Amino acid sequence: MSSRRGFALLEVLVALAILGIAGLALVEVASQSLVTLDRAREVEQRVADEDRLLSAYTLLSGRDLGARVGWRRVGRYDVRVDRLDFSLFKVSIGPADGGPDLETVIYRGESE
Repeated sequence: MSSRRGFALLEVLVALAILGIAGLALVEVASQSLVTLDRAREVEQRVADEDRLLSAYTLLSGRDLGARVGWRRVGRYDVRVDRLDFSLFKVSIGPADGGPDLETVIYRGESE
């Protein structure tokens, strides 16, 4: 009978070890999820800022866009305005440490 008790104790210890390992894995997954969530929030905020900046550039007149041809730093972002044609401008916006996230082409006719 005592060997049966010893075997039951061993089974309980193995089960606790397995549960402990599973618990550690669960904590690691939860930690990585929080890191990923923080990163997603940062990217979402950056793109929202860039979208507002791009919207502001789309409201500029052809003359104002022409005066801004080239690249410039606007806050934390790099903005590049290229004149594709007399009435077409390409605006690219991205973080200062990377390439453009958002781009658009803006038409400004002669009457604008």
